[in-house]
Amino acid sequence: MGTEIERKFLINRELWRPPPQGLKYLQGYIYTKNNTTVRVRVVGMQGFLTLKTKTVGYSRSEYEYLIPVEDAEAMLNTMCDQPLIEKIRYKLNYQGFLWEVDEFLGDNQGLILAEIELQEEGQFFEIPPWIGKEVTADSRYYNSYLARNPFQSW
Repeated sequence: MGTEIERKFLINRELWRPPPQGLKYLQGYIYTKNNTTVRVRVVGMQGFLTLKTKTVGYSRSEYEYLIPVEDAEAMLNTMCDQPLIEKIRYKLNYQGFLWEVDEFLGDNQGLILAEIELQEEGQFFEIPPWIGKEVTADSRYYNSYLARNPFQSW
């Protein structure tokens, strides 16, 4: 069993400068009745199927599997609610930690979020100057929420 310990932050747009390269992500969700998140994702020429439990604190169980990209594309087109989440992900190292910054496209354009994964909930990390308000506890910033309630409709 994998555990994801993650914190989410808005970006300070005045200080944020995206790196020259990012990867395009396309993802959708298959909704369940028991608060399990089932995500289908295409990154480049790779497909992924991810299952996540409900977040408690900053943690949740996560299981992620590599699947054929053709299967992922078919699932996105036939099993996932529309619109899909489209974003460019940038990965940056800062003070020994990997930060993933997502610049959303499509119906969520205008939203830029940063995430950091930790080894334990109380782990100390230095916050980069381009980080703004923490939104970890605000479920509106979960990608699964954004798929049903796009940022541009807020």
